[in-house]
Amino acid sequence: MTNPFYQILGNNLVANITNYTVWFALTFWVYIETQSVFATGMIAGVYLIFTAAFGFWFGSIVDHNPKKLAMLGSSATSVVFYTLSLAMVWLEPEGAFTDPYGPYLWTFVFLIMLGVIAGNIRSIALPTLVTILIPEDRRDKANGLVGMVGGIGFLTTSVISGFLVAWGGMLATLIMALILTLLVFAHLTFVQIDEKRAVAEPGEPAAPKTVDIKGTIRVIAAVPGLFALIFFATFNNFLGGVFMALLDAYGLSLVSVQVWGLTFGILSTAFILSGLVIAKTGLGKNPLRTLLLVNLITWSVCCIFTIQPSFWLLAGGCFIWMLLGPYAEAAEHTTLQKVVPMERQGRVFGFAQSIEQSASPLTAFLIGPLTQFIVIPFMTDGAGAMTIGSWFGTGPARGIALVFTIAGVIGVLVTILALNSRQYRDLSAAYAKAPDPEPDEAAETSPAAT
Repeated sequence: MTNPFYQILGNNLVANITNYTVWFALTFWVYIETQSVFATGMIAGVYLIFTAAFGFWFGSIVDHNPKKLAMLGSSATSVVFYTLSLAMVWLEPEGAFTDPYGPYLWTFVFLIMLGVIAGNIRSIALPTLVTILIPEDRRDKANGLVGMVGGIGFLTTSVISGFLVAWGGMLATLIMALILTLLVFAHLTFVQIDEKRAVAEPGEPAAPKTVDIKGTIRVIAAVPGLFALIFFATFNNFLGGVFMALLDAYGLSLVSVQVWGLTFGILSTAFILSGLVIAKTGLGKNPLRTLLLVNLITWSVCCIFTIQPSFWLLAGGCFIWMLLGPYAEAAEHTTLQKVVPMERQGRVFGFAQSIEQSASPLTAFLIGPLTQFIVIPFMTDGAGAMTIGSWFGTGPARGIALVFTIAGVIGVLVTILALNSRQYRDLSAAYAKAPDPEPDEAAETSPAAT
């Protein structure tokens, strides 16, 4: 039997690109229509709230249904909300989208964001399918490919959405989204997935078909150090929000928008390279140690890649950051897949998604005003400019650079603390002692074995 892993991976790549493109395009388009930073900030806030609110529920959907059905439902839900949004574009009263406080605009935003967030069901289902389809000793390699696909999708959408908005606004964006989502749905219906459904042991009560937050928290708490892993990833994402908020502004202070866009396209090859290397070499005997060492390198790079106003220093730092990003995600997924029971993995991944993914938008929402009103004046004509300006530089761009350096220093310190923590030792021991499940027939023919 041919393992469907690659087909599912490609299907998810197209779905991710589609949903992220809609999200990015909405943000660009709303700013063009309203010229309101408040409106674009609120869109990030809506994404934050929806991600945190729906993660648990989406996890329970994945746990209590065949994974393929959950993914098909994700696409079908996106089609419904994108269709309603397209109808609003066609029926728009004159000037309704130019009012940043108008109910018509925000109804439109909410409908689109619900379509985008429905795609998160796929990001929860995919790692559980890795557990089902891939033997334990090869999951780290498969998770590397999953991280590569996620990174490629996220980066390419910024370019695609910019062209779509410039060419045809949200009308073109939504038509494209509907066509691709329907194609993804149709393709997935033909993918054969032999799911190994988790079955309770004799005499044990079946897991309740509910969100069951208390039960999920009990499962996480039962694994020593697992909560610490989730909160460590959350903290990393919190600091990573600095990149979401400030990287474009810093890059554009050094080069033109055309060069910056081309640079990101070239740098995205780091995700591809990283995924291929992980698929070949894996993550080592202790993925958790790999995760922390990778974070130590990336935060060290963050300390120095803006230390001077150099485009090449910035490009090199971003390349290393993107190259190592899939390692961290793959290491976390590999750890969870081994220490969490199969029947609970959807809800645990959903819990992690709710907590971790909400962190970056929250930082992005807060760091902009902090940088604009405190750090930039500090490095323009304030105490920072007088103290370190002679070698670090002064002005708005150097204020942004200082935020990156401070975030890097904090990240290094926290990672060193994590490496020396009891929680790290406990979770490493739990991972080593966790039993390896017997591979099923699909796993024996896994492409990740090659």
